[in-house]
Amino acid sequence: MQTKRVGWDIGGAHVKAAVINAQGGVVAVHQQPCPLWKGIEQLRSAVGGILQTLTGENYCHAVTMTGELVDLFEHRDDGVKQIIETMTGLLSEQPCLIFAGENGLLKAEQVETRHYQSIASANWLASASFAAQKVNSGLFVDIGSTTTDILLVNNGKVRAKGYTDYQRLITQELIYSGIVRTPVMTVAQTAQDQGQEIGLMAEYFATMADVYRVTGELNELHDQTETADGAEKTITASARRLSRMIGCDFLPCELQRWRHFAENIRSRQLKKIQLGCERQLFEYGAYESGLSKNSPLIGAGVGRFLVKQIAFNLGHPYLDFSDFFPEPENRTGITSADCAPALAVAYLANTT
Repeated sequence: MQTKRVGWDIGGAHVKAAVINAQGGVVAVHQQPCPLWKGIEQLRSAVGGILQTLTGENYCHAVTMTGELVDLFEHRDDGVKQIIETMTGLLSEQPCLIFAGENGLLKAEQVETRHYQSIASANWLASASFAAQKVNSGLFVDIGSTTTDILLVNNGKVRAKGYTDYQRLITQELIYSGIVRTPVMTVAQTAQDQGQEIGLMAEYFATMADVYRVTGELNELHDQTETADGAEKTITASARRLSRMIGCDFLPCELQRWRHFAENIRSRQLKKIQLGCERQLFEYGAYESGLSKNSPLIGAGVGRFLVKQIAFNLGHPYLDFSDFFPEPENRTGITSADCAPALAVAYLANTT
C-alpha cells in the first residue's frame, strides 16, 4: 500500500520539504531557514519544526542535498555522512530513501561510502529528471536563492554534460548566482548610475534580495537570510544598502534613482543567466540533436520570474514547474516550484 511521502532538500541555507499523500496529491510545501555552517543543530531545528506539522505516522521520506558543501564539514563526504546520520536519527524508525543521482534512490541503511559522491549536490538531477518525465524535451532552469541550474532535457532524458559542481561550473549548467543570498559585488563589477558607468565596490554591502526588493519582485517569504548590514528588510533599507555599493549616502527623495540602479543590476544578472541558457541551446547543438524550437523553458525556483523573461527573449514558450502539480492543500505561501527538488524526490520515491 502506498504511504504518504515527504521529500527533503537539505541545503546549506534552507531546508525545503514537500508532503504528498498516498494518491500523489500535494499536501504541503515548506521552507525553513537553516544556516548549516553554524552547526548541525541548525539542521535538527529546521527539520524538527517541519516534522511537527506532519499528522499521523505512516510516512516514507526521501532526501536530497547540497548542504554537504558548507564549511562546517571537513570535506563533502563528511557532510553527506553527517546529514544522512542526522536525518535518519530525526526520522526515527520511518523509512528513509537517499537520492544518489544516477544510482537512483537508495535505502538509508544501504548507503555506503562509495555512494557519497553521487549523493553530494545531486538535487538538480532529481528536479530535471522529474521535469523530463513530464515534458519530454525542453530546457529546465531553476533559479534559487543562491544558484541557478540549467539542464537540457530531450526525449525524456536529462542531457547533462557535467555531474559534480566542478564539472557543472565549467559547462555553465551551474551558475553560482541567485536572487536572494548572492552578494551584489559578484553579479557585476560596474553598473549604470545617472547616465554613467561606475565601478562597484568589492564589499559585502548588499545582496540581490535588496535588488529585487527595490524592483518590487521579491516575495518576502523567500528571503529568510540576514541582510548584509543586519538592518531591516524594507525598500528604504535595501536602497540604502545599494547606495553603499557606489560610495553614496541614501536620501529618501532619491528613491527613484536607486530603483533605476537596481534595475540595471538586475539586467546584468539576467544577461549572465540568459547567456548560460543560450550556451546549452546553441553551443551544445541542442536543436541539431532534436530539440524543437517550440520546446519550453521550464522555470523552477524562487527566481523563475527571470526564466519567464528569458523564454520570451529567446522565443520559447514558458512552462512553470508548479503547473505539474495541483495547489497544495495546506498553503504556506511557498509553492511547489519554489521547492522543486523536494517535490521531485517525493514523487520519484512514490514510483520506487
